[in-house]
Amino acid sequence: MLEDERQLIKLAKEGGSEAFGQLYDYYLPKIYRFVLIRTAGQREGAEDLSHQVFLKAWKNIKNYNDRGHPFSSWLYQIARNSIIDYYRQNPTTILSFEELTINDPEGAFEEEEKISLAINIKNVVKAVQELKQIEQDIIIMRFVEDMPIAEVALSIKKSQGAVKLIQHRALKQLKKILDENGKNY
Repeated sequence: MLEDERQLIKLAKEGGSEAFGQLYDYYLPKIYRFVLIRTAGQREGAEDLSHQVFLKAWKNIKNYNDRGHPFSSWLYQIARNSIIDYYRQNPTTILSFEELTINDPEGAFEEEEKISLAINIKNVVKAVQELKQIEQDIIIMRFVEDMPIAEVALSIKKSQGAVKLIQHRALKQLKKILDENGKNY
């Protein structure tokens, strides 16, 4: 959690663009990763959507009520709704192999390992995209964004028990998809 987040939110609600800018800087990478995976690795679309999420948040920050819930839950809800709108306008998306890059600044991976890792990532991303939307969201929030169950539950407006159940079923389905189709991807 961002230090002094509540104070930044209060200032942003009062029109403080600098305070909102700090929230933006902190949460943009997290929202971008979430959106990037949900848009099948389409970077340009993910960038646009991520910025739209924060534009909507800025326009509606006065309507945000803390109620003890993390600010990120509110942002992820805006992101989920924006993704739904995106898919309504762009029903077909294609995952590009070139979009899946491996961050290897130290040169630790051999070229073969990079290719193998990229293929594995591509397979997992494609398999996740075969899950139901709610399952995709939970898997991404839990295992990519490392969000706790409670925060995921708030973001998707479900109980913690429901999130655990959906996560369990999604992981089981994901394993099945990868086992059945792993060689076909």
